Amino acid sequence: MASTIPPEWAVLSKQEVFDGSPWLRVFAEKLRLPDGREIEGFYRLDMPDYAVIFATVGDRILVQRNYKHGPARVGLHLPAGYLEPDEEPLAAAQRELLEETGFVSDTWALLGTFVNDGNRGAGKAHLFRAKNARQIAPATSDDLEEAETMLISLSDLRQALVRGDVPLLSVVATIALAALDDCAESVS
Repeated sequence: MASTIPPEWAVLSKQEVFDGSPWLRVFAEKLRLPDGREIEGFYRLDMPDYAVIFATVGDRILVQRNYKHGPARVGLHLPAGYLEPDEEPLAAAQRELLEETGFVSDTWALLGTFVNDGNRGAGKAHLFRAKNARQIAPATSDDLEEAETMLISLSDLRQALVRGDVPLLSVVATIALAALDDCAESVS
């Protein structure tokens, strides 16, 4: 069976309807579909890219328990943060791991880069694995939320996933990809 690649949609016009820079910009686009139909008011979200880090210390995983306002609750999270303007994803991941936890690693692998929302965009998630992390300093994060950093076993992390204690899809995806191990591309 021959495979055909679907054609892309054409953006006929793009108008900014909200500017909440640097965190969020909303655009209304007029699109033309491959069959000729035109769609008005197809909204796209421009948000910063971010990095999520699955860091191991021996056979334990570095996690944080804190409140996130998106899901409006406390849960387990991996170290993560936004990329600065013109910052490479790996550099951001390394910076965020150090800032949020005081840990560093010499062994990094890119697990993948993914768009958050298939229709609206909403920034890219750059997912990383950092092996053999070690603490070299206290955490110095200036994030709004306070976090309890801890090391847990993969078994305990799986149980937390099953209980629904990991509320962010990007964190769940990072854990799942790190568990696959084969898909990682070394970047250290």
